[in-house]
Amino acid sequence: MSSPTAQPFADRVAIVTGAGSGIGRATAIALAKSGARVLGVGRRKGALEATAREHPHIAVLPLDICADHAADTVVSTAVERWGRLDLLVNNAGTTAVMPLAETDRSVISYLFELNVTAPSLLAHAALPHLRESSGSIVNVSSTYGHRPLAGAAHYAATKSALEQLTRSWALELASEGVRVNAVAPGPTETDVLAAAGLPEDAIRELRASERARIPTGRLGDPRDIADWIVRIADPQGPHVTGQVLTIDGGLELA
Repeated sequence: MSSPTAQPFADRVAIVTGAGSGIGRATAIALAKSGARVLGVGRRKGALEATAREHPHIAVLPLDICADHAADTVVSTAVERWGRLDLLVNNAGTTAVMPLAETDRSVISYLFELNVTAPSLLAHAALPHLRESSGSIVNVSSTYGHRPLAGAAHYAATKSALEQLTRSWALELASEGVRVNAVAPGPTETDVLAAAGLPEDAIRELRASERARIPTGRLGDPRDIADWIVRIADPQGPHVTGQVLTIDGGLELA
């Protein structure tokens, strides 16, 4: 690997989904600070605008990535604005606490639609441009993509699927110069549990339980994850592909 530069993404273009908060917002900001022009995508216009105010190189597109033709709209918006695409960060996702006894078909369908199908369609739409730029894809999985999660098996299954897509796409696209990697965060200080509908007292109880099991003694910060997304996507690391990097304070070892 070449020696790092202050702005490894200078003159490059990135798409980050779920950019309105948490890991997505932190990633959009980190990439912009590294020189990238960033299109932040998400459903909440106000939240996206708050992200954009953090750096002048961030533009936003309020859009539901599960909508018909959304993937084509996202990619064409970035390419029409900046003329190229170098990086797709598939960060948007959702979770659901759903024990087997409470299995709901509509919840299963939505989990897979947002966590698996939408990233797949975005990758498909981005691929011609990533081939041209020798770009990369970074998928955001979870510790629970490779560790069981009682009471939320279907969420874990979607992240396991995303990790297998990562490895398979990496193998498929390596000869074309397109890299595909993933990061797998552990419990992180984001609003994902609130967005999934959990009440505040249940969130506090769950977070305390998670914190007690993490060897480093703390939950992740979105910037912890964003920093590693920037590193694993760094154009100066062209030999890194097919990897799933776990960032969970040692939780998967416990």
